[in-house]
Amino acid sequence: MTVVLMFFAMLAGLAGWWLARQRLTAKPWLEQGVLDGVPDFQLSHDPAKRTGLSFLLAVIGALFTLVIGAWFMRSDFGDWRALPIPEILWANTGALILSSIALEYSQWAVRRGDLLRVRIGLVAAALFAVLFVLGQLEAWWQLYSAGFFVAGNPANSFFYLVTGLHGLHILGGLIALVWAIAKAWTAEQADTVRLKVELGATYWLFMLFVWMVLFALLNGWIGEFVAFCQSLIS
Repeated sequence: MTVVLMFFAMLAGLAGWWLARQRLTAKPWLEQGVLDGVPDFQLSHDPAKRTGLSFLLAVIGALFTLVIGAWFMRSDFGDWRALPIPEILWANTGALILSSIALEYSQWAVRRGDLLRVRIGLVAAALFAVLFVLGQLEAWWQLYSAGFFVAGNPANSFFYLVTGLHGLHILGGLIALVWAIAKAWTAEQADTVRLKVELGATYWLFMLFVWMVLFALLNGWIGEFVAFCQSLIS
């Protein structure tokens, strides 16, 4: 239970940090100049893309919320048999965290006009993302080799569904990341790729949060956490 509580504390901290970055309580109409932590739309020249990303993240969040809800409803049936979670998922989680950190590093560098560090951060983020995807495929192979086939049990099907769905979104982000690397390599100034880096960092951090929730779901920690909270209330 201690591990579960620590995990959810980290998850809450990640969510709180991301929300703080969005400055939801800020009053920009009362402030002057470029606000710290708020994108400079004059520099980006394309605030519409930021709005588009917001809608995309909302749709992705709704999609995974529905899948998680279906998971809980289906797991109440008697034919649900939880499958063993491959230990490599821990390493994969670490790779995704490092990938997000690398993108945050690129974002920090682009705001300081350091193009070299922007490139280093983007390449590191892409490499860790590739490691994550390869690790997920290895987890699939381990389960398949052990006889946990997609159609073998509803729990098996949902495992492949949620990890595959998340993996597809990571692959989509990786394609955009490779494009950003190509642009950064031909750019002469960091501001040229500022928008791509900032949008990429936001998307990656959101997908990291989604994976952390899925990771807790796959390990059965969400049910334990809910039971713990209920015991505190009763």
